[in-house]
Amino acid sequence: MKKIGLLSLAILTLLTLSSVKYANSKNSQYYWMKIAATDKFQRSVIASTGAAIEIVKDDFVIAYGNDIELAKIKKLGWLQASSNLAEEMSAKDFPTKDSPYHNYAELTEALNKLTQDNPDISRMSSIAKTQEGRDIWAIRITSDFNTASTKPAVIFMGGHHAREHLSVEMPLMLAQYLVNQYRAGNQKVVGLINSRDIHIIPVVNPDGMEYDIKDGSYKMWRKNRTRNANGTFGVDLNRNYGYQWGTGGSSADPNSDTFKGTQPFSEVESIAIKSYVETHKNITILLSVHSFSKLILYPWGHKFNPIETGNDLKVHSTMAKKMAEWNGYKPQQSSELYIASGDTTDWSYGALKIISFTFELDPANTGFGGGGFYPGAGVIQPVFQKNIEPFLYLIDYSDNPYRVLDIDIGPIGL
Repeated sequence: MKKIGLLSLAILTLLTLSSVKYANSKNSQYYWMKIAATDKFQRSVIASTGAAIEIVKDDFVIAYGNDIELAKIKKLGWLQASSNLAEEMSAKDFPTKDSPYHNYAELTEALNKLTQDNPDISRMSSIAKTQEGRDIWAIRITSDFNTASTKPAVIFMGGHHAREHLSVEMPLMLAQYLVNQYRAGNQKVVGLINSRDIHIIPVVNPDGMEYDIKDGSYKMWRKNRTRNANGTFGVDLNRNYGYQWGTGGSSADPNSDTFKGTQPFSEVESIAIKSYVETHKNITILLSVHSFSKLILYPWGHKFNPIETGNDLKVHSTMAKKMAEWNGYKPQQSSELYIASGDTTDWSYGALKIISFTFELDPANTGFGGGGFYPGAGVIQPVFQKNIEPFLYLIDYSDNPYRVLDIDIGPIGL
């Protein structure tokens, strides 16, 4: 294992040094790749080419990337198969069978209706406007807004990556579920809304989300829509957060799906999340929803070493294992997959000491019309149902996450 790790680091260095010559490429093709990899060290080498790893198996990964990244993978000698996605993608913009998914206008309408019909327990606000002028909406749910900032708080967010439409549906459905169950007299939900301050941001990246579904075909788009200096578009928002930014598993190449940006918090969207979370100092738990792979992840992502503070590690691992009992996902430290720096949860825990998780939703496998990023509308309700208890669990334990260890160290973050 140690020899493999050293070899992987050597290859990683060579790839980093050789990436400069590709910086001016603008007309990239986009590929699906099956790549041999047997451990987290090899997977980290693959991630550092700029390819976006989406599925991890025992002896291979599935990744997406452009022709530049495909060439790097070929040089490694690990490529097992690849195909040009431009020749294969025929899925349409939310066809009739996928109509339950919300585009930006439909999402805005749903949030407006929810908050206008229930102004006593829900409020809607814009935390920023994107490059293309769209509002990033935040919903706040609590029974008394005058005292909300004195209550324990939790935040849920989705839609960092444009093509992960299911990750937008889950936070929206959570907001609707909480309000509807409160009105129905569900005592568990009533108790939580009376005693907690709940924040929900369904889509962090509305520009990218809209681009992915425009013109009648899915585009496998991941990033936002910032125009880069070399004429390309997009920064990977989940590589743009400031804690240990750019220390591995992201790309300096603007062509790449995992382009980290020109500096930490270079993007309107990541700045907005930073400002919002830092402003609400009562937030003790954060969940960032992504798709896909059926995983519950927690820091660290930027390094293989575990969280150094013993109780903090135990809280993350204990909560992850408990939530896995309900949704059937695999709980683990993020870097057990591969190194990835500049992500949301490394920042929220590393900079603010918020207990932080990423859910990689269903499905487990890739493919069009039945898996991957476009699994169809039939998965929406079942995926939400299996995650209701984990969501409520996070809200419940926001008063003191260390309760899971039977440790009372007083209210956290208040």
